[in-house]
Amino acid sequence: MRTFLSLKKEEIPPCQIYLDGVGRDYPVEGEHRIVRAIDGVNLAIQRGEFVFLTGSSGAGKSTLLQVIACEIPPTRGRVYLDGVNLTRMSARQRERRRLRFGYVPQFPSLLRKKTIHDNLFTVARLGYTKAQLPPEQRVQKALNLVGMGHAANCYPVELSMGECRRVELARAIINNPDILVLDELTANLDEDTAWDMFLFLSELNHHGLTIVMATHAKKFVNLMRRRVITMVDGHIFGDVEKGHYGDIV
Repeated sequence: MRTFLSLKKEEIPPCQIYLDGVGRDYPVEGEHRIVRAIDGVNLAIQRGEFVFLTGSSGAGKSTLLQVIACEIPPTRGRVYLDGVNLTRMSARQRERRRLRFGYVPQFPSLLRKKTIHDNLFTVARLGYTKAQLPPEQRVQKALNLVGMGHAANCYPVELSMGECRRVELARAIINNPDILVLDELTANLDEDTAWDMFLFLSELNHHGLTIVMATHAKKFVNLMRRRVITMVDGHIFGDVEKGHYGDIV
């Protein structure tokens, strides 16, 4: 069977995201060896899909999300966005493509010495075009959408974990991305707060936003019945439409 590596452009199916034989290695500090965080990943995601990425800690979920969101390049294989081969691009070109994504990393990333407004304003200014609202207005709009409109002048330390994650989600959507890539967005949140987040994401998806989300929230994955991809040791072990947490067939 031919892979995307040998496909001509006109033969590539019209999916939004393609990963063909993608791998990512990391050197082990102090040792002459590498760890293959992900390897041989083949994946196609359609525009407007909502995809859950599941698996145990260390399965490669975070690395895969970083590759998808153009946060890091793959060591092997190719990544396509709307038929364009991102792995052939320069660092500057990939940086521009990153604006197509809204990305929330696994661990909190708000700058502690900046207000919530300033944390978001920096990102809003990077993605500003004349077709959009000015950055100042988009900051407030994004915060309002996630129910944090009152927090613009607060510092991250003044907010709860759940509130900070809402702010990070606001930052991810502030430039009207085509794709949201979310890494354990609801981890360590109480059930009510987590469910509110899932409902909000479902609404965004209903309006056409593609969402790829790594999560351990088994209960909510099972309730939502979206596409479920299960990773084991850096490989895709299961890929089920309208699946349950951990489905492999």
